[in-house]
Amino acid sequence: MIVKRHFILAAGGTGGHMIPAHALAEELTGRGHGVSLITDERGAKIPGLFQGLSVHIMPAGRISGGPLGWLKAARNIWAGRAMAKRLYRQERPAAVVGFGGYPALPALLAANAMGIPTAIHEQNAVLGRVNRLVAGRVDAIATAYDEVDRLKPRYLDKVALVGNPVRDEVLALRGQPFPALEPDGVFRLLVTGGSQGAAVLSSVVPEGLSLLPDEFRLRLQVTQQCRPEDIEAVRERYARFGIPAELATYIPDMPEKLAWSHLVIGRAGASTIAELTAAGRPAILIPLPSATDDHQTANAREMAKAGGARMIPQNQFTPQELAQQMQHLGLETKALANAAAHARAVGRPDAAKDLADLVERISRTPAADALRVTNEQPAAVSNGAYA
Repeated sequence: MIVKRHFILAAGGTGGHMIPAHALAEELTGRGHGVSLITDERGAKIPGLFQGLSVHIMPAGRISGGPLGWLKAARNIWAGRAMAKRLYRQERPAAVVGFGGYPALPALLAANAMGIPTAIHEQNAVLGRVNRLVAGRVDAIATAYDEVDRLKPRYLDKVALVGNPVRDEVLALRGQPFPALEPDGVFRLLVTGGSQGAAVLSSVVPEGLSLLPDEFRLRLQVTQQCRPEDIEAVRERYARFGIPAELATYIPDMPEKLAWSHLVIGRAGASTIAELTAAGRPAILIPLPSATDDHQTANAREMAKAGGARMIPQNQFTPQELAQQMQHLGLETKALANAAAHARAVGRPDAAKDLADLVERISRTPAADALRVTNEQPAAVSNGAYA
């Protein structure tokens, strides 16, 4: 009989951290394990994630703002560490897994203090700030890319390449063929940039599409994510250019939209790259230049090198450049299909399974945990919590 364990995942409140944590939670619960989440208020509000699981909101200090900011951050981190230790005494996790973001820092520090096995998962091709702070303390480092910048060589012996877990709905697209594209058929374009990145896309994409030859432009069907303050202006542009466009500030059925898309234009966030390569969808990527350590450029590196994407730096992302790249891909059916195949080739569809395997390997089994608690002084109290 397999004795099941309990795991605690800690992730900052952005989709880039939360979505892979959610995918791991689904894999672990599917194996019969228990899972809880530590996050911040933003993470707890993301719809559709960690439903039915225990979610704990903890203070986390953003390390910025000079000496006063650092002092405030230290107080918050220490308070979060104390709260996490109390939680661990109640839930007795077999391991704690951090996905980056500031809430993960006190959670991992508390686990280290209590001798609980730990792992981190880095979604980007540059090791993030929190993961850099704890890399020397954790038992395992899971990466999404073969090349990860700012990862010190002395930590390589505990690195495992697993990929970036994606939602099951996206992973299911991998088994579907690339949408057929007839010479005169509708060309479906998905444009997504997130709340930080949609402004430049809203400005450049409609203008760029208007420069396409009539026989191509008239075939377009666009779905685009826009910021609320941009959406009416973008709608007016598309109407003026005679391009059918469905606009929204949030796209809840993203896997469905991705399923029928022939091409995606967007940023190069970790989750975006993971979903594109899992589904096998070609893309034109415009890395967010303000991203910490320019990690989006690093994220796009592998997909672009493989031929699954065209990467355009934002300072070169003009309507003329976009129109040129669109014609290279959209007017050559074989080029688009080949790009889709190259995108699919660098996908890592087993990321959630491989990450779950890694977490199980480093985790403390219930039997070993019981022995450890029995030998502790003072011993565990009667309600099962650590003393």
